[in-house]
Amino acid sequence: MKWWILPLMAFGCASANQRVYMTSLDWPPYAGQSLSDNGTSVAVAKAAFAAMGYELVVEFKPWVRTVASASKQDKYIGYFPEYWFDSEEFVFSESIGSGPLGLVQNRNKPIQWQNLEDLKQYRIGVVQGYVNTAQFDALVANETLTVEASVSDSRNIHKVAKSRLDAAVIDIHVLAYLIDTDPRSEVLKDRLEMNSQLLEEKQLYLAFKNTPEGKNWRDVFNQGLQLIKQDEIASYMPKEARLGSHRKAAFGSE
Repeated sequence: MKWWILPLMAFGCASANQRVYMTSLDWPPYAGQSLSDNGTSVAVAKAAFAAMGYELVVEFKPWVRTVASASKQDKYIGYFPEYWFDSEEFVFSESIGSGPLGLVQNRNKPIQWQNLEDLKQYRIGVVQGYVNTAQFDALVANETLTVEASVSDSRNIHKVAKSRLDAAVIDIHVLAYLIDTDPRSEVLKDRLEMNSQLLEEKQLYLAFKNTPEGKNWRDVFNQGLQLIKQDEIASYMPKEARLGSHRKAAFGSE
């Protein structure tokens, strides 16, 4: 991520104890109630708001409720982390980082594909309510691809390990964290790997309500994001963000 310092916007800074509320989900290592600093994305978001004089309070919910609460309840100004998608309900911040999105597969039954249409022969797992890639989701919508939706990435990777799915869409860092922290970690390491072909390098964003107030909060956050120096980011990151060993777990011998 690159960071630049810009002048403060006319919107101004609030008192240090003024709070704003957003929703999120348990999606380690990016976000999670039990993670130190609540995860890497939350750490950056809190730092950016703090730079503008606000305290960000994050409330964690299941994913569908995370989005619904942010949309319908006045208490929340938005939710995160999210991939960009075409939306009339939300406007998006500048990127707070990125994560490689791909397919986890069973080592004993690797899948072969060049184009997304090639995946129609496989049973592909997704998480209910998650945005994947525009092309992938379009092929699901027009029924070119048939997917099986689960409530979590964790459930999907166990299905792949048991050959109940041929593959599942997942962020590399999420997969690596889940493998590394699972009670059956050694079994999962032995059975799972990322397919070498990525779907996309996805940017992560905060999603704010598409209202004048929501757009103001987006601008405030973006300004705070620019005030964070790059060499300070590491100090905001929890230990779960140090993903060297996790990447090895996801890619096996790579």
